[in-house]
Amino acid sequence: MSKLSETITFSLSKLLEDLHQAKSLTTGDLLVIGTSTSEVIGEHIGTNGSEEVATAIYQTLLAYKEKTGVELAFQCCEHLNRALVVEANSARTRGYEPVSAVPIRKAGGAMAEYAFSQMNSPVLVESIRADAGIDIGDTFIGMHLRQVAVPVRSQIKEIGAAHVTMAITRPKLIGGIRAVYE
Repeated sequence: MSKLSETITFSLSKLLEDLHQAKSLTTGDLLVIGTSTSEVIGEHIGTNGSEEVATAIYQTLLAYKEKTGVELAFQCCEHLNRALVVEANSARTRGYEPVSAVPIRKAGGAMAEYAFSQMNSPVLVESIRADAGIDIGDTFIGMHLRQVAVPVRSQIKEIGAAHVTMAITRPKLIGGIRAVYE
């Protein structure tokens, strides 16, 4: 494992711990990940996709998935309208309609391309409503989160050179001053 891969694995593992502390993701929950592998290596988004970076991120997330049961969705770049790579079973269970495209480095991004090549039965879907998300490199995952997103702070602010943000979601609080929420 290269120094870069070790750094990515360490940073992402810590981020996942912080995310899990904010919301215990488990079987049935959906985690969206947006990643610019170019940004991780210090390049401008969309210019220099890295399979090494994608591999380290995917393997770390796969370990988290195996530990928690959470389902993963990988956001493509704007050239595929930020479609998402998910397992076919997850799409079917959630009622997400697959679309016809296969992500590649220049249309989808290196992370989506790698995830698509590694999943058991991958499909692309146009949109989702995830329970939580991690945005590595300012890829704008907000459109794929449930309606009320809450930022999650971590000691880790970057993976490589890429800025990182995270969010969990919660149900809407409705009803005004007379409402009881718990």
